Amino acid sequence: MKIAKPIAALIESFEKLPGIGPKTAQRLTFYLLHNPQRELDVFAQSLSRVKKDTVLCRICRNISEDDPCPLCSDSGRDAKTVLVVEQPLDILAFEKTGKFQGVYHVLHGSISPLENIGPDEIYIEDLLKRAKRDLKEIIIATNPTMEGEATAMYLNKKLKSVSPKLKVTRLGMGIPTGADLEYADETTLTQAIAGRREI
Repeated sequence: MKIAKPIAALIESFEKLPGIGPKTAQRLTFYLLHNPQRELDVFAQSLSRVKKDTVLCRICRNISEDDPCPLCSDSGRDAKTVLVVEQPLDILAFEKTGKFQGVYHVLHGSISPLENIGPDEIYIEDLLKRAKRDLKEIIIATNPTMEGEATAMYLNKKLKSVSPKLKVTRLGMGIPTGADLEYADETTLTQAIAGRREI
């Protein structure tokens, strides 16, 4: 059976998303087909605006509507303590705990030679510039994976060369090796912050 071109195109678009296989792409497409047009219009508009109406914060590289982002603009936060994460979703996980009152830096990935991602492909240089300022501590909160550990070791070496007196710590391992931070619960993340250690 030949599928109508608009349906086939949408299935193909869904398949490009991470974690979406051909069957799921088909189910999503046919689910949307049964929705009222006005809901589809709102969905399409949200999809269209997700990049147009957001920017990367020039300070922390988080995704926001404003530059600098609300976290960097908040005078109530400890701007001398920076928590380094791999992805913007990791910030949401830490913010849910309500325990961290510093600011963040988003790398947008980790060093992964197998995927040809080196230090220049993620926002390490911006972090090093921040480290040259009057910071008290940088907490490295990369995922406890091989790539996350490699990134943490690289960051530690670079940060110590840029600012030798800067305190550089790593999250305590309440987080199991191989896990992603965005899936960790609030208690685990709170323990991880409390149990951080110097590298």
